[in-house]
Amino acid sequence: MTKGKKWVLEKHFQGMPKRSDMKIVEFDIPPIKDGSVLLEAVYLSLDPYMRPYTATMPEGITMIGEQIARVIESKNTEFPLGTNVLTHAGWVSHSVSDGKNLTKIPPYPKGVPLSLALGTLGMPGMTANYGLVDICAPKVGEVVVVSGAAGAVGNAVGQIAKFKGCKVIGFAGSEEKVTWLKELGFDEAFNYKTIKDLDATLKSVAPNGIDCYFDNVGGEFSNTVLNNMARLGRVACCGAISVYNDTKPLMLPAIHGTLISKEITMTGFRVVSYRDRYPEWIQRNIQWINEGKLKYKEHVTKGFDNMFDAFMGLFSGANTGKAVVEV
Repeated sequence: MTKGKKWVLEKHFQGMPKRSDMKIVEFDIPPIKDGSVLLEAVYLSLDPYMRPYTATMPEGITMIGEQIARVIESKNTEFPLGTNVLTHAGWVSHSVSDGKNLTKIPPYPKGVPLSLALGTLGMPGMTANYGLVDICAPKVGEVVVVSGAAGAVGNAVGQIAKFKGCKVIGFAGSEEKVTWLKELGFDEAFNYKTIKDLDATLKSVAPNGIDCYFDNVGGEFSNTVLNNMARLGRVACCGAISVYNDTKPLMLPAIHGTLISKEITMTGFRVVSYRDRYPEWIQRNIQWINEGKLKYKEHVTKGFDNMFDAFMGLFSGANTGKAVVEV
């Protein structure tokens, strides 16, 4: 019987995840039944949400996550051999599915990599569309600030805001990332690690206030941005990676007075709640890619056994663009 491998969450993370919190386990791949398919992972996604979501799940689970897999054995006519699919099988090399929760990946235009189904043409790209276009609804000439701007979601948000006619200000964690953001067309880009006074920086580049804030980081950084919002500003709360590994809650000044006095709309969201709109957004992003408006970058780590190290790279800022593991 053929063996598969999976990453198991041995212990809940306390503070920064440790290698001892997880282990690789071999398992027997069961024979497939009528109506089922055997999948082999091709690319696995790494995303910050994996850190907080596992806190509410039982120890001993297969680590959660989405992957691109290929059908290598089939007894389901809907998914013949060689079909590429998206599946939420987690950090696993092989899985068996009855096909009900699989999404076929359509052929992409020439030159567009399959792995983009986990990035600009996948969940991160869909997140950028909903959070920016639907929640923030930026208008021509407005100021848009993006935190975590060189990540899988943030870079797409900034680019979309830019070709919608906005002034776009991005924050990232290295000079190399800042350079890339400027290459993408961001009007202003800053290394948040080297800024001495974030409040003064925001006031210098957005003297009339910030109309839209796409928040990927939370914490003290976002509190400062919120205090620099313009009247009737809109905030899309996508992530809070700056506090995911904190062991104690941050003590931050209350922002309710600012929200009320400036009539700011602040909306948290999970894009999986809008999966029915993915086809619409995917076609939109493909069109923008074909037109040369929407560019992308991937941080690819090779080797299933390197999943944990690649995951930790999310919290140290190692990745520029979407982080994936190629099996």
